[in-house]
Amino acid sequence: MRKIFYLSLLVVTVAIASCSKDKKITPTDNGGNNNGNNPTVTASALDLIKDSVFLYAQQVYYWNTSLPTYDAFKPRSFTGSNDIDALQTEIDAMTQYSTNPETGKPYEYYTPAPGYAKYSFIDDGSVSGELNGIKGDFGFAPVWIDANTDIRVKYVYPGSPADVKGLKRGYQITAINGRTGSGLKYDGGAGGSGTNVNFLINAYSNSSTINLTLKKPDGNTFDVTLSTGTYTVNPVLTSKIVDAGNNKKVGYIVFNSFTSKANAKPYLDAAFNSFSAGGITDLVVDLRYNGGGFVETAQYLSNLIAPASTNGSTMFTYNFTKTMADGKATILKNQLRKDGNQIYSYFDFDYTIAGNTVKFSKTDVPVTLNLNHVFFIVTGSTASASELTINNLIPVMDVQLIGTTTYGKPVGFFDIDINKYQMYIPQFETKNSAGNGGYYAGMTPEKGLYRGKLYGDDASKDFGDPTESLFSYALNYVKNGNFSLPQQQIQSLSRLQKLSVDQSREVGLQVEGKKYFRGMIYNNTKAKK
Repeated sequence: MRKIFYLSLLVVTVAIASCSKDKKITPTDNGGNNNGNNPTVTASALDLIKDSVFLYAQQVYYWNTSLPTYDAFKPRSFTGSNDIDALQTEIDAMTQYSTNPETGKPYEYYTPAPGYAKYSFIDDGSVSGELNGIKGDFGFAPVWIDANTDIRVKYVYPGSPADVKGLKRGYQITAINGRTGSGLKYDGGAGGSGTNVNFLINAYSNSSTINLTLKKPDGNTFDVTLSTGTYTVNPVLTSKIVDAGNNKKVGYIVFNSFTSKANAKPYLDAAFNSFSAGGITDLVVDLRYNGGGFVETAQYLSNLIAPASTNGSTMFTYNFTKTMADGKATILKNQLRKDGNQIYSYFDFDYTIAGNTVKFSKTDVPVTLNLNHVFFIVTGSTASASELTINNLIPVMDVQLIGTTTYGKPVGFFDIDINKYQMYIPQFETKNSAGNGGYYAGMTPEKGLYRGKLYGDDASKDFGDPTESLFSYALNYVKNGNFSLPQQQIQSLSRLQKLSVDQSREVGLQVEGKKYFRGMIYNNTKAKK
């Protein structure tokens, strides 16, 4: 049975509650367009949901013009071991019709699992709370750092079960549910996940308890049993100031999830107020494991970082399907929402570019920094709202990327309620003030628009450790104006970095699998007509 896990950063669209979790439509509620759409109204509840999935996509899916007719697609033909699996199978199939001319493959081609959707998914509503900063998991993530048996803790959320039990980033995991040695050897790769990778995914993603043996940097080991638990996410895992010498101070922040602005703002404000008081000259924003979330939070972080001169200028634009921009996505009349005492539908929004151009607003943030450079630490887990933030800032200041190629998700969505489920399919693409977007293959340091340093992740050191590989490159650039490290330091890093750059990215994506949400949620309330 294929389970779908999106246990990271999503938030209910426009930060408001749905009027009804049981909202459903009949196959005739599709805006009157029955060209090739001839479903019978008499059907099971599941078949009607399958119909709705496809009929919504015909009007609001970003690549809707590539879809076949209802009669050709046959939504009701898709099956699975349970209802949500059947619906996800339908969505996976639906996303394979579009073709990216640059690759010859679907825009939603997912390299670790061809045929699966890279962006679109169906959910039973359980992630909605997590999108507002409430999570229910172990509170840590594992990752291999070499091709043998070296598995490390790559992050821990404060207040989570893992944090309570003493787990720290960089601790080595030497046993999982009693499995040790060769049973933990990395056996993934471009051809897919092996027995050991699948064992780790199941133990970590598909279970409510996990037994671990961990080794600290001093060599001492300890055993823990973790159970999933609910906790409030602090998306700022670490923030500090490092004195780089020569009157240069570097602010460093690990921002691990674009939770709702209401959740994230106090943590971001505290960090940036400290940076301002400390007189930093350069900033390092560590987004290496940040899969995205609320666009409004990405806007807020962009405003915190951007120079004062950007105030009032274009930050980015939303670009919706032509059907939506022309006001013809009438099926959205079925998506009712409530804002205070006002009830409206998603059809009541202006989906034109003119109505969806976002401006920098420096008056919305407590401080303005005077930065020489901003460095973003990135990996294959850096996605969507994280990439949006980077893309927003490239035209207006010196931006450097350090790490591996990002996930590649320049599109976003809002939630669509269908019966008891929520569907997330791309409805828009974002482009910055220079008109740049389309980074479906990800952002690669040292390539094209993306200046910086291409180097694999290093989970052997804690966040903010000056000797940690990716942070050390940023510090050296601040000190010397280039990424060339002293030979002794390069040799030290090479002993830690046993995976190639591509392998490092691949390992992170394989272990995460479908556990992590990667997306950006539309919440432009100003676009309501």
